[in-house]
Amino acid sequence: MTLASLALLPPLIAAVLALRNPGPRPAGVPQWAEWAALAALVLAVLGAVWPVPVLPAGLFADDLVARVLAVQVAFIGWVVVRYSRTYLDGEPGEGRFHARLLATIAAALALAQAGNIVVLVVAFVGVGEGVRRLLLTYDGRSQAQRAAAKFALVWRGGDMVLAVAAVLLVWAYGTADIAAMRAAAAAGVVPGAATVAISLIVLTALMKVASFPLHGWLTEVMEAPTPVSALLHAGVINAGGVLLLRLSDVVQASPLAMAALVAAGGFTALFGALVMLTQPAVKTSLAWSTVGQMGFMMLQCGLGLWALALLHIVAHGLYKAHAFLGAGNAVAAVDAARRPGPVAVPGMRGVLASFAIAVVLYFLAATAFGLVFGPKSPQALALGAMLVFGVAYLVAQGLADAAPRELTRRVVLAAGAAAVAYFAFQAGADWMMRGTLPAAPVAGPLEWALIVLTVMSFGAVALAQALFPHWAHHPASAGLRVHLANGLYVNAAFDRVIGGFRAARS
Repeated sequence: MTLASLALLPPLIAAVLALRNPGPRPAGVPQWAEWAALAALVLAVLGAVWPVPVLPAGLFADDLVARVLAVQVAFIGWVVVRYSRTYLDGEPGEGRFHARLLATIAAALALAQAGNIVVLVVAFVGVGEGVRRLLLTYDGRSQAQRAAAKFALVWRGGDMVLAVAAVLLVWAYGTADIAAMRAAAAAGVVPGAATVAISLIVLTALMKVASFPLHGWLTEVMEAPTPVSALLHAGVINAGGVLLLRLSDVVQASPLAMAALVAAGGFTALFGALVMLTQPAVKTSLAWSTVGQMGFMMLQCGLGLWALALLHIVAHGLYKAHAFLGAGNAVAAVDAARRPGPVAVPGMRGVLASFAIAVVLYFLAATAFGLVFGPKSPQALALGAMLVFGVAYLVAQGLADAAPRELTRRVVLAAGAAAVAYFAFQAGADWMMRGTLPAAPVAGPLEWALIVLTVMSFGAVALAQALFPHWAHHPASAGLRVHLANGLYVNAAFDRVIGGFRAARS
């Protein structure tokens, strides 16, 4: 147990002290909260660069994954706490809000570094309860009660499933130590009880990251204060990915579980991205973006690209925290900016040329990095191909007949830079996590079938998006836009299935 594992103590102690003064403008509480969050960040950084044991090991992990996640959680927590000092100033439950926020950060730090399956389950329960209470900051609002109730239903359901999986894993491996479980699974020891537990772990992860069709709670939390949205979308929503990373060797021992992650994650990624494009409000658009991003992260885990999944968690967390906390300034800046002129619409020739250019640049980059760092796995190449389709859509704008030559030059350069950046980040992540996270499994017939299907699906959606101006004015597209804006009514159907719900005030 290193200094990083002690990072949860300052926010936990400050949370207890803050409860003594829960009202508005509590004397000293906002300052204590920020200092406690900063102390947690300092301890996390020191533990990452100077991993000297300070207490006996066992409850918390001391691998590179735990250190990276601890630093990220502590950093985002400090930023959110600092932002909250101004945002919540004078609110009726200001002191109580800081207590709940700090307690949630402490639980998230325990979750990120859990080295024992019991600690992992308890941390999940703590994070869920903290978020539920934060969602009820304005507990008089019916929509806040609705969002908190739906969140609690899905999250606690995931906790129950995870608890059963934990019991099965302890029974199968005879230990609660996660490192010992991973080592046994990596050696090929996968008892029958562990196989069942792996399925339950995958189900838990999909529930925690708001995968389709249980995504509704994530898109309904906009009634909470902006700092809560930032913490939820930048940190807490990654809990499912953290669970899979902590048990990566165990999960990878089941090809069917990995296939389920690819299928569910890939569909959720496409679904969330399509719905996001139809949202008129900034925060709801960001929420649907998170749904798509979490689906993509599940896809990465299912492909066995664990190092890239960790990189995705870090990058998405930092980006989404900035996006939510800076949303107001971004809207003001857009309103103040000059209105854009006509948009260059690419024809079929330009769209096809853009895809061809993007593919050529991608394979050039793949070949160059393959010669330097060795051949890439089919999973890594497939993931890069999916990203290429998004780049091709941007290139198409620069190849439109009315597009300036400078725009054409810039988008082609950007496409090449994106291809190089993908393989560079992948090589760097693989190098850093070598020996900590497992390598991608050898692709068999099932993996190849899923890879081809997923790549084709992403390509078809990218092609449709690039040609959007040509079919957007068709009468059928107006109805499609309305249906997509409502998430194809899946959330409404889920509400009917659960038969309504009530939430007691906090």
